[in-house]
Amino acid sequence: MDKKIEKSPRRYWYWALAGLGVVVAATIVALGPGSGQSFSVKGERLSIAEVRQSLFEDYLPLRVFVQPFKTVYLDAIEGGRVEKIFVEEGELVEKGQKLLELSNTTLQLDLISREAQVSEQLNNLRNTKLAIEQNRLSLKRDLIEIDYQIKRLKRRLERRQKLADYVGEEEIDTLEDELHYMELRRTLTLESQQQEEQMRLAQIEQLETSVAQLEKNLVIARSNLDNLIVKAPRSGRLTAFDVELGETRNRGQRLGQIDDVERYKASGMVSEYYLNRLSLGQRAEVEIHGHNYELELSKIYPEVRNNEFEVDLNFVGAAPKSIRRGQSLSPRLMLSKRERVLLVDNGSFIQESGGAWVFVLSEDGQVAYKRDVKFGRRNPSQLEITQGLEAGEKIIVSSYGNYRNVDRLFIEH
Repeated sequence: MDKKIEKSPRRYWYWALAGLGVVVAATIVALGPGSGQSFSVKGERLSIAEVRQSLFEDYLPLRVFVQPFKTVYLDAIEGGRVEKIFVEEGELVEKGQKLLELSNTTLQLDLISREAQVSEQLNNLRNTKLAIEQNRLSLKRDLIEIDYQIKRLKRRLERRQKLADYVGEEEIDTLEDELHYMELRRTLTLESQQQEEQMRLAQIEQLETSVAQLEKNLVIARSNLDNLIVKAPRSGRLTAFDVELGETRNRGQRLGQIDDVERYKASGMVSEYYLNRLSLGQRAEVEIHGHNYELELSKIYPEVRNNEFEVDLNFVGAAPKSIRRGQSLSPRLMLSKRERVLLVDNGSFIQESGGAWVFVLSEDGQVAYKRDVKFGRRNPSQLEITQGLEAGEKIIVSSYGNYRNVDRLFIEH
């Protein structure tokens, strides 16, 4: 007779524990972040904001740096060796004040050479005028002598003609020939005198033109020599003035700059995303040492570099006296007027959701459900809501990094 084999109770415990493990694992999977359904999270780890009707400020935060309203650059008009330095960098200078003195032997020799050329040409002009005057006097003397001879011959001829019966024809013919000769000579002398006069005038004009040109060149040479003394073209603060005694500076080399100390502007870079939203005249607000100041967008540079473009803002009214060149400011540039809209506080959730969905809390605050929404304008602290939410509702505004594939969140308090 066969003996009955009884099952050991330990095997049932094994099967029970295995089944419990499967259930626990399934629960963990169902509640885990990768399930795409739900997830539990502690409430103190969340930031929550309420949807509300409020004034929306459509502004752009900027990072700008204070710059002089106008800067004049100092370049070496003529090169040379630094002989004297009259001021130090950072000093306030007046228009026309001497800054430094250069020396240039080539320019000095050029000036001496041009002065010698002018002197020589002036001597030539004086000698030419003297020779011309002497020649003119000689021609005039010849003409006087000819007129005298003509007058004398006419008188003799008239007398001989009255005594024609007593004087031979040969003597009368001789006097007539001499008179005709002198008259021809006078005509020739007059023509020669006119030609000489024209030549004299042309020669003198040419010499005077040459002298005038040489004198202009001399003025330029003296001006070049004067440029070796660098003077302030305007009043202001001298900056970037890095020169040393004895060093040589080439023509056109930058010596420094003079900044306007009475007016300032602010310059900064803006993302190209806002290129079509900016226009001249837009106002900005900034707080400096506890006081609010207003600025105006005065210039938009068209060139885009590294996805950014540059803008200039001018102070409306007097700029604060305490600001300095290079100081950084953080103004808020108003893109449109303030208006009452449906909005919510900005948060890091926008980075993960892209503004397409949010987690909306239930009335009891125990569960947050995923909901599609649409946002409009935004600033660093506010988001305008255009669709999907109503005033009084609350949403999670902290990071959604761990909840991208989750439809609902169970909030543990």
